[in-house]
Amino acid sequence: MKKTKIGGASGYWGDSAYATEQLLSKGDVDYLVYDYLAEVTMSLLANAKSKSEQFGYATDFVQQILKPNLSAIAERGVKVVANAGGVNLPACKEAIQSILDEQGIKLKIGVVSGDNLLPREEELRAKGVTEMETGAPFPAKLASINAYLGAFPVAAALDAGADIVITGRVVDSATTLGVLIHEYKWSVDDVDKLSMGSLAGHLIECGCQVTGGNFTDWQDSCDGWADMGYPIVECDDSGDFVVTKAAGTGGLVSKLTVAEQMIYEIGDPQAYFLPDVVCDFSQVKLTEQGANRVLVTGGIGYPPTDQYKVSATYLDGYRAVYTQLLTGFDILQKAELTADAILVRCEKLLAGMGYDDFKQHSINYLGANALWNKEHFKAPKDIQEIVLRIAVHHDKREAVALFSREVMGVILNMTGGRCSAGQAGRPKVSPVISLYSFLLDKNQLSAVIEVDGTKLSYPKASCKPFDTDIINREPDPVAATDDKNMEQVPLLKLAVARSGDKGRFANVGVIARRPEYMAYISQALTEETVAGWFSHVLNGRVERFYLPGIDAFNFFLHDALGGGGVSSMNIDAQGKTYAQQILMMPVNVPVGLLNN
Repeated sequence: MKKTKIGGASGYWGDSAYATEQLLSKGDVDYLVYDYLAEVTMSLLANAKSKSEQFGYATDFVQQILKPNLSAIAERGVKVVANAGGVNLPACKEAIQSILDEQGIKLKIGVVSGDNLLPREEELRAKGVTEMETGAPFPAKLASINAYLGAFPVAAALDAGADIVITGRVVDSATTLGVLIHEYKWSVDDVDKLSMGSLAGHLIECGCQVTGGNFTDWQDSCDGWADMGYPIVECDDSGDFVVTKAAGTGGLVSKLTVAEQMIYEIGDPQAYFLPDVVCDFSQVKLTEQGANRVLVTGGIGYPPTDQYKVSATYLDGYRAVYTQLLTGFDILQKAELTADAILVRCEKLLAGMGYDDFKQHSINYLGANALWNKEHFKAPKDIQEIVLRIAVHHDKREAVALFSREVMGVILNMTGGRCSAGQAGRPKVSPVISLYSFLLDKNQLSAVIEVDGTKLSYPKASCKPFDTDIINREPDPVAATDDKNMEQVPLLKLAVARSGDKGRFANVGVIARRPEYMAYISQALTEETVAGWFSHVLNGRVERFYLPGIDAFNFFLHDALGGGGVSSMNIDAQGKTYAQQILMMPVNVPVGLLNN
């Protein structure tokens, strides 16, 4: 059976350029796929394009990735798919073509657009669009509006002979799924295969996170961090695939590294909505076939819904963050007094200028368990050094600029034992870009595909609202009965975990190290106990989802990121540390269980 090897060469805008060279020289891949476009990235690109028609796309993809590697790409016959076009696909295509001409290389470029809805802002406002979670009305002025397109347009471009396909905003997994649709001619009705292809894309879209990066058991992969192996999926027409990496590279591919990434940044694992399919990953099985080879099987698919998710961004005021290293005796008390005095002073001055108080602010003492719930983790009594962090947010730039001046203007007024903890000078006043998501009927837009000046069509599924009643949910593991001889251990002894963000929400995936641990994990980590553990950041409810195929739970924390992204005042605005925190939760187990 024909195998297709796809290398994941970028997980975000700014990922290492080293990935491309490694996958080309050592990975023997057929395709390279790249993911660049986070929601806030779209607003940054839109701002760049407003200043020059030559910008608005991921320029480093062209200059740092393609330019030095095009010769090897062409010689090896490797095809490239990247959502690097941002909000200026014509400029991105022109820049790539210029380098191809310069190097005398003949490759076809395919372009997938249609996601950019900013020109339709007023039309959407007139439709009465509301935010999909909060019901909030359309913002007054938007910086970007982009629909999450699917994989069939990517496949159509490859079908037409494109060697390099660039897109605007597509779902992160669509670059990989598009390759597989093209290679195996999957139809819109092959929902199980589309689900598996989406999972393949999901596993490699964050680069080395599936090959040992950010892994709970970091000691198992750290000796290879300097030469981490970037992920490769080997796929066939059945939809099953193997996750691996190039021989001789660092890192680790195991059941647990793959499971951590599989559960990363998803909500309900039995209703994971994508443009081409609704995925159910609950029955997925992971089988180690040998060193650094994990077979993935068992994904279930349902027909896609009749709506696209659309993410917009808008200017939501301004912010500044002040950091100062403080040391000496009574340091925490002095830091608390310093922070309070600075805010009192600033708000008094704001009132004198006719401004409201800060829209929101955050005070943190880094080094004094600032990220942790104070009910469970007190600051060390003998602490001698912390970093004071104060963040403020206001609708008016002038108000934040006042804070920036005053926070530096009181250095001689307050505590001693202080020095710079970052860039010298006044804190920078930065715009706050907030996310606004909504749903749009699929008949309201269509992807545009162009290869060699020819516009192409692509197949579309018959879509309808998703019926949650078709989901077959297995009951949670039966909670263990307390034995007389019990001991308390941290969850870390029983499980690995990974966490991340979904807009304003956070997800924390917990995977049992052994199936027999699940009953004890289920008993200790309920929706209520997890909500209590994260009560210091949580402003909503917690949902628990069960994945029996990999012996895991996914906890979905509603409104747990202070707004998420750059609009958040939290130290951890994306929930990346929440897994480390949940792994310290106590679990009661029978004495000797861990030794069996």
